[in-house]
Amino acid sequence: MPGLLSVSFHLLLLFKLVAPVTFRHHHYDQLVRTLYKVHNECPYVTRVYSIGRSVKGRHLYVLEFSDYPGIHEPLEPEVKYVGNMHGNEVLGRELLLQLAEFLCEEFRNGNQRIVRLVEGTRVHILPSMNPDGYEVAAAQGADSSGYLVGRNNANGVDLNRNFPDLNTYIYYNEKHGGPNHHLPLPDNWKSQVEPETQAVIQWIRSFNFVLSANLHGGAVVANYPYDKSLEHRVRGFRHTADTPTPDDKLFQKLAKVYSYAHGWMHQGWNCGDYFPDGITNGASWYSLSKGMQDFNYLHSNCFEITLELSCDKFPRQEELQREWLGNREALIQFLEQVHQGIKGMVRDENYNNLAEAIISVSGINHDVTSGDHGDYFRLLLPGTYIVTATAPGFDPETVTVTVGPGEPKLVNFLLKRSVPQATPTRRVPNSGPGDRVPKPV
Repeated sequence: MPGLLSVSFHLLLLFKLVAPVTFRHHHYDQLVRTLYKVHNECPYVTRVYSIGRSVKGRHLYVLEFSDYPGIHEPLEPEVKYVGNMHGNEVLGRELLLQLAEFLCEEFRNGNQRIVRLVEGTRVHILPSMNPDGYEVAAAQGADSSGYLVGRNNANGVDLNRNFPDLNTYIYYNEKHGGPNHHLPLPDNWKSQVEPETQAVIQWIRSFNFVLSANLHGGAVVANYPYDKSLEHRVRGFRHTADTPTPDDKLFQKLAKVYSYAHGWMHQGWNCGDYFPDGITNGASWYSLSKGMQDFNYLHSNCFEITLELSCDKFPRQEELQREWLGNREALIQFLEQVHQGIKGMVRDENYNNLAEAIISVSGINHDVTSGDHGDYFRLLLPGTYIVTATAPGFDPETVTVTVGPGEPKLVNFLLKRSVPQATPTRRVPNSGPGDRVPKPV
């Protein structure tokens, strides 16, 4: 009997330590408290950090999950979720808070799937990119008729139309030649964007993100790039036309993973719209300029899709549990998609790590680069590929690799330093046999 009482006491203590999941809307202060509550419950695998402030000075807090919080482990991919970019589209914000609580609780309970995810992936969760807009929308409530109230930031700017327009450059390059990846930012880019956008851009540039999703509302569909059509407008009308990236098949697969793991997205008929398989190319749906999704793909190594998750932008509180149950598995499965394709280290002959080495895949006009630690990640569908690593001052190395449907294939590169070629010389007339000068080239 004493042993039974001891077990009962420990079970009671466990239930007290694990706070119950609450399905309610969270104002900014409540959001912050929730993030720190999760951190306090899982202090060894979480970290809370700020990437900047909103127009009104609210921190843009991120909750990180990792077995070594705050540290990039070579060959461990970085993935991110961004919610509430439009302040009045609130379901993503609440789902990400639920996800944070779920990951913490399941990790503590020894759920091997979640333990494996946390120990093998560095997950960054930004529940609200637009906390100022949210407070405006929340003041109206779920029954408000103001469809756009709170959508923009405190300066009245739509943050998903506020990133540098890199699509224009790549569409030009497609016609005249030029890169389709890692396009530079304009010199004055900081003066062109809002504080929230600047914070996210600097965040993207600070981490070697591999995979991402940003969570929106107003429809139910998984949207993949490009968001901007090749010809944005025709005779003053919005032009819609399927505008695929070089990684179109991969993006379709990523979108389908979320859609089919979702409770009803894959059915296609939602909110009066029909999307086969519950997915759409962004530009095919409607063309959007200066969006965050395309920016990730064109400026960094990150592959991002946009998840439209609810017909109602501000669902009633009593609907949140159903929405969580409909999205929970999809949110986990999407994170797991970062573990596919190939990954490896790029080093020189002395086994020094080479940062910013270029990893090219024959037949796919979109390169990725190695990070500061020399590791790279290239998402690929199953198949056989010819892959080349190049770096300034080194001879390129090319390998043929077969990718399976499971874990990523480990492909390391050891680049040899290029041997400088001797400068051609010519003899000078009336000079001795040892008198030579460089030959003009």
